[in-house]
This record gives sequence, structure tokens and C-alpha cells, in this order.
Amino acid sequence: MSAITFVVETLLSLALFVVLARLLLQWTRADFRNPLCQAVVRITNPLILPLRRVLPPIGKLDTASVIAVLMVAVLDVACIFALHGVGFPPPLLWLRAVLGEIARTLLWTYLSAIFLYALLSLIAPGGYSPLQSVLGTVCE
Repeated sequence: MSAITFVVETLLSLALFVVLARLLLQWTRADFRNPLCQAVVRITNPLILPLRRVLPPIGKLDTASVIAVLMVAVLDVACIFALHGVGFPPPLLWLRAVLGEIARTLLWTYLSAIFLYALLSLIAPGGYSPLQSVLGTVCE
């Protein structure tokens, strides 16, 4: 049972990472002609585009991406609770778990981005790579 739990938690964490990465790329105004950005957009379009038809953006905030992050985080937490045999928790505990999962993923994303950006700047200073371009936009 623990192997199934590990696989499900890993897949849902990766899904949350990708949707959160799209939101971060939009907020930092990354170049969406970059191959890495295009891959993130292609992966997340099946979830974001139907939401975008229903939820218009508010100013510069893409509400469809924010709702997609919340939806994936709620699904992640619900599956974790179900796999660990926890019943339906009170609403405040549910909210805390969802926001904690989003915060954890966001912090790991930024920490990993900063570490990779520093590592790439040491390995290939002044060189160009699509990953280095995106990381520079997100980290700076």
C-alpha cells in the first residue's frame, strides 16, 4: 500500500508543480517562445483553457491559473487524506492543508530554481540555454 501511496503523491505533486510553474511564469512575464515555457503551456492547457472560458482575468491576474492551482492542490490533499485513511477533516484543517501544500511546493520550486540558476551560472557563464533563460526570469 505504501508504494501506491508514494506513486500517487508523487504524481499529484508533479501536477501541482507544473500548474504552479505556469502561474509563476505568467507572473514573472517569462518569454513564452522559450521551449521550456511552451512545454509547460502545452501540458497545462487542457486544465487552464476550459477554466479561462468561464473565469476571465482580473487585471493582470489570470484567475484560471489561480483556480487551477487551487483545484490541483485540493485534489492532492484529498488523495493524501484518502490514502492515509483520514476521514473528512474540518474545513479549517482542510484549508490549512491545501495552503500548506501550495506553500511547500512554491518554496521548493523557488529553492530549486535558485539552486539550478546558480549551478548553471557556474558551469556555463555567459552561455545560452532555454533553462537558464527561464530560471533567470523567475529568480531575478
